[in-house]
Amino acid sequence: MNQEMEKREGPHRKRWGKTDWVDEERVDELLELIWTLREKGVSDLDQLLGETKDVEAKSILRLMIKDGLFHMDGNRLVLKERGEEKAREIIRRHRLTERLLSEIFEMSEEGVEEEACKLEHILSPTVTESVCTFLGHPPTCIHGKPIPRGECCAKFKMEMKPLVIPLEELGLGEKGRIVFIIPKSHQRLDKLSTLGIVPGSIVRMHQKNPSYVLQMGETTLALDQDIVRDIYIKRV
Repeated sequence: MNQEMEKREGPHRKRWGKTDWVDEERVDELLELIWTLREKGVSDLDQLLGETKDVEAKSILRLMIKDGLFHMDGNRLVLKERGEEKAREIIRRHRLTERLLSEIFEMSEEGVEEEACKLEHILSPTVTESVCTFLGHPPTCIHGKPIPRGECCAKFKMEMKPLVIPLEELGLGEKGRIVFIIPKSHQRLDKLSTLGIVPGSIVRMHQKNPSYVLQMGETTLALDQDIVRDIYIKRV
C-alpha cells in the first residue's frame, strides 16, 4: 500500500483482491455477530443480514468467503478454522473488556458496551492474557455469556496476583464483594439468592472449619465447602 492510498483508506483497511478494500473492524464485527447468533442457535444468512445495519454486509461477507473465513452450507454460515479462531479471539477480548470496565472501573452497562466495542479491535494478545489473569480467569461476561478460554486459563499459572479469587481463599476477618457465582445447578443458585448471596453482596470470612461461616451485615451463614467453591469475590 502506498502512503497516499493508506492515508485515504485508513490504517485499518485491508486490500482483498486487486480492487476490493475492506475495513477490518467491519469484518471483526460480522465475525462477532456470526458467533453470537450461533450461540442462540441461529446460522441462517438471511437472519444474520436482518441483524446487521451494515448496508455493505452482503458484499463484505462474499469477500470473507473468498478469504477462507467461512463457507456456506445451503443458506447456513459455517465458520472455517481461521474464521473460528478469529471470531473466538474477538469475542474473548470483548467479554474480558466488559468484565474489566464493569468490575474495575464500575462503568454503567451502556458505557461498558460502547467502550468494549472499541477496545475489542485494539487489544493485543499479550494485553488480553494479562487482563484475563488479573481478573482471575472469569468464565462468563457480565451478561452471563461464556468467555472463550485462553492459554493463561489452561496453564493455571498466575503471572500476577489475580483481582478476583475463590471465596475460600479469603482470609479470616477479610471482606470481599461477590463478583460471580458458578453454581452446579439452578436450584443451588436459587437457594443462594434467597440467602442474599448474589453478585455485589459484601461478605466477611468468620470461620473456615469445620464449615465456612460468613457474615453479611447482621446475618451469619454457614456453608459447605462445595458451595463456597462456586463463589468468586474481590477483596474490599
